[in-house]
Amino acid sequence: MDIAFNKNEDLNKQLIYRLQKKWEQVKLGGGTKRIEKEHAKGKLTARERIQYLIDEDSEFLEIGGFAADGMYEEEGGCPSAGVITGLAHVSGRLCMIVANDATVKAGAWFPMTAKKNLRAQEIAMENRLPVIYLVDSAGVFLPMQNKIFPDKEHFGRQFRNNAKMSSMGIIQVAAIMGSCVAGGAYLPIMSDEALIVNETGSIFLAGSYLVKAAIGENVDNETLGGATTHCEISGVTDNKYDSDEACLDAIRQIFDKIGEPEKAGFDRKESLPPKVKESDLLGIFPSDRVKPYDMLEVLKCLVDDSEIEEYKKDYGKTLICCTARVDGWAVGIVANQRKIVKTKKGEMQMGGVIYSDSADKAARFIMNCNQRKIPLVFLQDVSGFMVGSKAEHGGIIKDGAKMVNAMANSVVPKFTFILGNSYGAGNYAMCGKAYDPRLIFSWPSAQMAVMSGASAAKTLLQIKVASLKKSGQVISDEDEKKLLDEITDKYNEELSPYYAAARLWVDGVIDPLETRKVISMGIAAANLAPIQDKFNVGVIQT
Repeated sequence: MDIAFNKNEDLNKQLIYRLQKKWEQVKLGGGTKRIEKEHAKGKLTARERIQYLIDEDSEFLEIGGFAADGMYEEEGGCPSAGVITGLAHVSGRLCMIVANDATVKAGAWFPMTAKKNLRAQEIAMENRLPVIYLVDSAGVFLPMQNKIFPDKEHFGRQFRNNAKMSSMGIIQVAAIMGSCVAGGAYLPIMSDEALIVNETGSIFLAGSYLVKAAIGENVDNETLGGATTHCEISGVTDNKYDSDEACLDAIRQIFDKIGEPEKAGFDRKESLPPKVKESDLLGIFPSDRVKPYDMLEVLKCLVDDSEIEEYKKDYGKTLICCTARVDGWAVGIVANQRKIVKTKKGEMQMGGVIYSDSADKAARFIMNCNQRKIPLVFLQDVSGFMVGSKAEHGGIIKDGAKMVNAMANSVVPKFTFILGNSYGAGNYAMCGKAYDPRLIFSWPSAQMAVMSGASAAKTLLQIKVASLKKSGQVISDEDEKKLLDEITDKYNEELSPYYAAARLWVDGVIDPLETRKVISMGIAAANLAPIQDKFNVGVIQT
């Protein structure tokens, strides 16, 4: 082990420690006092419900755990956007679970809550996953109703998705385990089966106070919309249960009797651990975002038996295209090579930059993977496409367009991981969020923006200084430096993977050592959705 390895390992462990501390805080939801209040009502918390529901040997792959992180501070914050979503096995079936967290503003819906619920439904629809809704919500957070109510991707879209999933044959089961109010009442009732917990679960379009105000009727919430009312009188819900645990047991029984789904047929063999120690990854991967390294060494820590079959390894060297196995699943990997490489013509190419030959290679590789029904994994550490007269004369735009075209039209599932830099058009070409990866996660070392912090800060400073001078203000060197520091700090905050995760630009931030698990669970989910479309890149210039 050399000094650089040890330094990288120490700094990456610090990033992972920060990640773990943030997770500990997020998992408390609205805090210990709110958790105690839920327990006093005889209720489990959202996370406790999920843990009780899923199979003992199942992982829970959380989606959007850092959603709304650092947002809504004036409203007191909204950890995890007030809802827990993720993939896990229930009675042996891989499912999407959506559980309102009543410890956070009584499970009220904020704008990011809607976005997160829609992302969970999107994943379920893409992968034909059954959905379990554990409902416990006070409804829309009224002070922000204008940001959640009427638009296409707002609150109402989830009910549209309920209907679409039903038509697609995707099973949806809902358990009403607390409040279920107003428009939110449609979600469980548009599911295939609706269960309710006696005395703690209630469902109505308007609660007792609103009923009194609207029509003058005096009625308590239990009579209005409790378990007995809806199971014995209205028939709105199917069965009632005396406790959270009994209700969750009933869900497990439902899923125990579901028939086998069709499969996509992705290839899987016996899983083998990497020959290179997975933990070596932390020493190989540099925390310094401008330092070159060999991405092949990173891959050897991630793939089965550390065995990689490179495609066109002597051509387009700033992108690695290869096939391998991860936890037994066959995968095609497209990864940015970060070391400086030398071409056959003796030219030096900068690591992390996509050149014409690299883009051309990747386009052809993506086509091959589609032809062979191999899922694609993109590992991003990209500064962007090469610029300058030589690149332009060589047709970088044309070759970049070929790569984007092939990637965007891919019909095999795509999974994206942002390891380091994710700048500009490089984010797009390497299957950023806009290009429908089935899952997209960041490492704690990730940075996502139009350009690097240093470049952006200098550009923004020039614009600001020019504007001030135009208005007649005199800027001293000291003022200019202070301004640069302010701009740099703000921009660096926006580069953070947690900033991206808070806004669901990525599905979460993970420990690098969890990458194999995420890929495996992602492909297992994708394998439940047969590929319907044929791969066709349309018209591209050659």
